Amino acid sequence: MRPVQYFSDAYLERCKGMSTEQTLDFLESFRRMQEKPERSISISIKIPEPMLNTFKQRCKLEGTKYQTKIKTLMQLWLN
Repeated sequence: MRPVQYFSDAYLERCKGMSTEQTLDFLESFRRMQEKPERSISISIKIPEPMLNTFKQRCKLEGTKYQTKIKTLMQLWLN
């Protein structure tokens, strides 16, 4: 059984003023929120130690985890 949501009159009134574009954006965001997350896998790669240490230090200076930076760089390369 699915839960029932109740909305305040003020919220419903605000929704009536939404444009078609805003409604579509909301529905698309809601759809993406309900999607099953993509599965991640662990990989093992050999990287020269000095290169990895330098990469880790640079990521630390940026305030980014180095694994996250690797994923970001991979995504940029694929797009």
